[in-house]
Amino acid sequence: MVPDENLPEEREAAPAAEPPQAEVESMSPEDLLPDEPAGPAPSLADAQLKAVLEAIVYITDEPLTLDQICAAIEQPHERVKAALELLAADYEKDDRGLSIREIAGGFKMTTKPEHHEAVRRFVKNLNPPLKLSLPALETLAVIAYKQPITAPEIMEIRGVQGAGVLKTLIDRKLIATAGRKQVVGKPILYKTTREFLVQFGLRDVSELPTLKEFQEIGRMDTETAPDIAPPAEMPEPLPPVEEPQTELPLSDPPANPDEQPPPES
Repeated sequence: MVPDENLPEEREAAPAAEPPQAEVESMSPEDLLPDEPAGPAPSLADAQLKAVLEAIVYITDEPLTLDQICAAIEQPHERVKAALELLAADYEKDDRGLSIREIAGGFKMTTKPEHHEAVRRFVKNLNPPLKLSLPALETLAVIAYKQPITAPEIMEIRGVQGAGVLKTLIDRKLIATAGRKQVVGKPILYKTTREFLVQFGLRDVSELPTLKEFQEIGRMDTETAPDIAPPAEMPEPLPPVEEPQTELPLSDPPANPDEQPPPES
């Protein structure tokens, strides 16, 4: 029998077709699976980013600007802003008691307005509320709508002196100086501060209600006021009771002293 000339070549090639036993033992089951086609990256990183942003906004008392957040977590502005918008949308659901709002140029976590009464009853004894007297509120309103404004101009509008009120508002950090007005005497100018926006929950002073809105609110309050019931009609007076008159016996009229008695017959 003539040996096949190709047989040695096949015997030599056959062992080369199988990997060594050591390589087979070192391969994991995942290595034996076919490669999956390339696709979009998993959204785990986005979920982690939202969680980090939620924690950062929660623990801070002051509103955080977008630049502060991006510098802290080293992420681009576009991605952080998109994640904040998604996070804010999640908090707008009815089953959430908090919301993420943009206040004074930054982002802050606040309670929802519809839960204000319940929260106020709970915390009114925990933290002393910001109480301002009526003169302080009037002065603050004048500064908010007319800023920058000087003390003489405030006094002219209110009609009273307000040096002590200005000091109170400065101590509360609700107003601050804004330079001097270039007139005779160079009086100090006053303006509202960032603390004012934070205390009143405003993004900027442009969100202050206008005079027209105040008039509309007053008109609505007047229309929704309960109608005052007209006074009950007074009962008609009873007819007067006529008392029975007693007839007196007729008597001769008194004699006139000037008249002479009739002569006797």
